[in-house]
Amino acid sequence: MYTRTPHPFSLSPPPLTPTPSTFQSSTHRLTISSSSKATSLPFFKCHMQNLCVHLLCIHTDTALMLVYMRSWVVLILVLGSFLFVISETDTVNIGAILNFKTINGKVSTIAMKTAVDDVNSDPSILPGRRLSLSFHDANFSGFLSIVGALRYMEIDTVAVIGPQSSVMAHVLSHLANELHVPFLSFTALDPSLSPLQYPYFIQTSPNDLYQMTAIAEMVTYFGYREVTAIFTDDDQFRNSISTLGDLLSERRCKISYKAALTPDTSLSPQNLTNKLLKVRALESRVIIVNTYSKTGLSVFETAKKLGMMKKGYVWIATTWLSTVLDSTGISGNETLFLHGVLTVRPHTPDTEKKREFVTRWKGLSNGSIGLNPYGLYAYDTVWMIAYAVDKFLNEGGNISFSNDSRLKAVKGLNFGALSFFDGGKRVRAKLLETNMTGLTGPFWFNRDQSLVNPSFDVINMVGNQRRVVGYWSNHSGLSIGVPEPLYAKPSNHSSLNQRLGTIIWPGNTKDKPRGWEFSNNGKPLRIGVPLRVSFKKFVTQVNGSHDIHGFSIDVFIAAIKLIPYPVPYEFVKFGDGYKNPSYNDLVHNVAYNVFDAAVGDIAIVTNRTKTVDFTQPYIESGLVVVVPVKKLNSSAWAFMRPFTPLMWAVTGFFFIVVGAVVWILEHRLNDEFRGPPKRQLVTILWFTLSTMFFSHRENTVSTLGRMVLFIWLFVVLIINSSYTASLTSILTVQQLSSPIRGIDSLITTNERIGFQVGSFAENYLKEELNIPQSRLVALGSPEEYATKLSTGIVAAIVDERPYIDLFLSYRCQFQIVGQEFTKSGWGFAFPKESPLAIDMSTAILTLSENGELQKIHDRWLKRESCASQDSNSDSDSDQLQLESFWGLFLIFGIACSIALLLYFGMMLWEFGKHHSDSDTPEESQKTGSGSGSRSVRLQRFLSFADEKEEVSKSKLKRKRERLTVNGAEVDSRNRSNRIQAEVDDEQNVNS
Repeated sequence: MYTRTPHPFSLSPPPLTPTPSTFQSSTHRLTISSSSKATSLPFFKCHMQNLCVHLLCIHTDTALMLVYMRSWVVLILVLGSFLFVISETDTVNIGAILNFKTINGKVSTIAMKTAVDDVNSDPSILPGRRLSLSFHDANFSGFLSIVGALRYMEIDTVAVIGPQSSVMAHVLSHLANELHVPFLSFTALDPSLSPLQYPYFIQTSPNDLYQMTAIAEMVTYFGYREVTAIFTDDDQFRNSISTLGDLLSERRCKISYKAALTPDTSLSPQNLTNKLLKVRALESRVIIVNTYSKTGLSVFETAKKLGMMKKGYVWIATTWLSTVLDSTGISGNETLFLHGVLTVRPHTPDTEKKREFVTRWKGLSNGSIGLNPYGLYAYDTVWMIAYAVDKFLNEGGNISFSNDSRLKAVKGLNFGALSFFDGGKRVRAKLLETNMTGLTGPFWFNRDQSLVNPSFDVINMVGNQRRVVGYWSNHSGLSIGVPEPLYAKPSNHSSLNQRLGTIIWPGNTKDKPRGWEFSNNGKPLRIGVPLRVSFKKFVTQVNGSHDIHGFSIDVFIAAIKLIPYPVPYEFVKFGDGYKNPSYNDLVHNVAYNVFDAAVGDIAIVTNRTKTVDFTQPYIESGLVVVVPVKKLNSSAWAFMRPFTPLMWAVTGFFFIVVGAVVWILEHRLNDEFRGPPKRQLVTILWFTLSTMFFSHRENTVSTLGRMVLFIWLFVVLIINSSYTASLTSILTVQQLSSPIRGIDSLITTNERIGFQVGSFAENYLKEELNIPQSRLVALGSPEEYATKLSTGIVAAIVDERPYIDLFLSYRCQFQIVGQEFTKSGWGFAFPKESPLAIDMSTAILTLSENGELQKIHDRWLKRESCASQDSNSDSDSDQLQLESFWGLFLIFGIACSIALLLYFGMMLWEFGKHHSDSDTPEESQKTGSGSGSRSVRLQRFLSFADEKEEVSKSKLKRKRERLTVNGAEVDSRNRSNRIQAEVDDEQNVNS
């Protein structure tokens, strides 16, 4: 800035005196920067006007006038030439706000100066114009950052690179929105700097959303569920950690503790030590460090002193560490406390253009500092501005600034000097439309104003070496190969596709740390165990000693042995020993850290899962209803039970009705339904009864008769099927002596219900089923169960299935009715988010798969004698016993016997009548006595029974005719003839 000094003794032009800090050039050419609004061309025009005034007022002395004229002519020619040069070469002003003392400040300053030189040496970019870059040192001060931004708004700056921190980006973005001057930053990467809120703030490197996504996927890849975050408590790091928490939550992980550090200037070693001591006392051993480089190195140095860089810890540092490694390196002492640490670094493709720039870097920096990715992004940012402005000018744009009337109206502050960039909106659009390939590879923006293809290198510190163990890209997640070839393939974030190389962890081990330790620093876990007074097979104290055993305890001990690390623990009894303790209280003690865990027959129910975490269930459970039963003895008349007497009467009546109706409908048409009345009555009875078995032989010829018969046969089918099903049920299903058939029928009654003391059944019955307390009776032992049920004090007992199975194993007079009306299981309780709960669940599943869990179950809960009897009876329960049907067989046997007796009686009568009429006195004498006569008579009787009835009657008739002829006796000749005739007749019959 130039100021004018008055000359009191002459009319000559006042001399020009430069003020301090007037000429600054980062491009080795004349540029003017000042704290007030001024440019080179308007400045010199103003002084030309002053020269003209002096020419009109010079002295009249001719000689003196010639001297003055000679001097002014020379001065005018010099200034005119200078003005011509300035008018021919327009300057495009851009600014940068950095912290010069930081690593990124030093690296980006060199990179941006080099970029400006390269732009100005390229005739295809901004032809006829020169790109001018001026720097402002914020010196870690938010106030100085604001001052620098205001200065740039006064000297017609088309774009500002910076600020370097997200803290000031939130402030200066409002200024950019107001004056339409784009601000571009490659280090202020706060994810909350939304382009919707701050459209004129553009992040020219991958923001921390992607860095935190990479870290979240690393945590998930290693299988960790909790992490601890150490971060500097300002906008940039705080918001990044908040983003990390959201990303971990999406992956069912979380940040268990946030250790916020004060900024570098106010962070004392003691404060840092106190923070790390709190971190060391936590369970989580996965620690994320997101801070400034100086603070980050102090964190690791202090952690080394506190023994936090040993085996079992996982340390992940954000990009600050990779920046330190690339630019300044680490000393020998720092190598010791960084061993095994993981960090990430923005990935830039290995291109020829990048290699050439890396080769140039040593000369550009004179070996003072190394190049890091943010230096490459700084270089590309300058080129992006040059391309955007060049395109803006080529499309007819004009770089012009105007005053904002709203700012002039502000009284008390000189805001009127601030300029509004008239073409700022179009320049911003051109910036976002930039499509170039820079040192960092493809360089353009997505629709959300983020750079394409964000990716990071995953680096493992091993001594003083930086080992790249993999890469992360937003396209395919973690991989051991560079991301560029993956962009040509479909995106694949499946867990099977995620891979990293071998990692050396703190403690110089390749074994992946489990990521957590007990918060009590090695002290035994206090395991709460319910002290039961009933059903002691699940949890019991042995002979009054301190030893605790039982089914649940043995499962826990077997599972804890499968965990691949030592877990010290001690059992602590919970209860007074006189009654079963409240399991809800036991679970609450775990939630309130009175116990570190609870082991026993603890049901997993909804209310409890809200306060603690349970393991995988080690036994199935559920509430069931138990009632007293008696098995009805099989009766000889059991076949009569399916139908009531009324049903039997109605069924028989309709059988008669159907026969009568069919006879009426068929009588005139069907010969089978005609004849004598006695025959017709028998036909009707036979027809209607035979329809019961679908065996009727009489045909129906009338349409009405057929219709009636069809309907009746369908009715008979239903009756037969119902009878069969009912009879089967009666004979095979055990009958209850109680009307209660399950929980639904129990609720509708007013009977009293028993439950076990301490069980969740009481709350469930009251709160879920709305059963009044007056109906509930607390019972404390299996003996009390049996007594109350047998005496009828309670109609049913509601309890969990494992207890009831054990109760019924030796009490056969009771039975479960209905189905389980809750589905749950028993598990071990741990505090919320306890990683031990996950490992124990895995161990329980292993016990189940290898059969050990079943062996423990059989050892403690094997059924006793009653159960074996029941199992035998159950195996035969589907078979119908003979005693259930002997009544039917008896009736059928009696009917058959009567029929046979009648038949043989009639046969004997006929035989006696036949032979009494046919035998002569001589024959009677010959066969009257002796065994021979009996055999002859038996033979004759059998022959008689074998003859047809018509033949016997015919023979008897002929014999009678031959024995008597006019009342005289027959001589011997006739007798022999008669005998011969009888023989002939028998032969004829037989033939």
